[in-house]
Amino acid sequence: MPTIQAIDLARKQALDLVMVAPTSVPPVCRILDYGKYKYAQEKKERELRKTQKVTNIREMRLRPKIGDHDFEAKARIVKKLLGEGDKVRIVVIFRGREVTHADLGAKLLERMVATLKGVAGIEKQPMLDGRRLTMVLAPLPGHKAEPREKAETPGKVEPKAKTETPEKEKVKETQDAKA
Repeated sequence: MPTIQAIDLARKQALDLVMVAPTSVPPVCRILDYGKYKYAQEKKERELRKTQKVTNIREMRLRPKIGDHDFEAKARIVKKLLGEGDKVRIVVIFRGREVTHADLGAKLLERMVATLKGVAGIEKQPMLDGRRLTMVLAPLPGHKAEPREKAETPGKVEPKAKTETPEKEKVKETQDAKA
């Protein structure tokens, strides 16, 4: 249909002529209400954004001479972050001449992977970048991601119900009796 006829037809129906596929030969146009069309497109985008899962990359820093208990505590934190669905970047930071013993950092990262076996998989293999040995872990697909809880606003405390002690009740009774 010629363009002029399509525009006239759209005007008669009080609608708009919208080019749907301008790159095709010949270009494809539709007669529709453009406002409703835009609204429907925005609504679809909002729905898609609701269902999208946002993954953050969190970072955990270690030193090569970390103690056993400290390592266990950091591993628990990493496990919690992975459980929330976030990816975790494990960084071993070397100071001074420690960088000559990068193998100690690699062993530390291997130990972290072994500790988190069944919860996380290696997304990016360990890589030495200057004085930092970095590895990225991602939660396994079968591992259930726990929803994040909204942080409560500090300062909003529910007032406790006032309860009177038996002694105060006796004092009130004696005061009432005197009056």
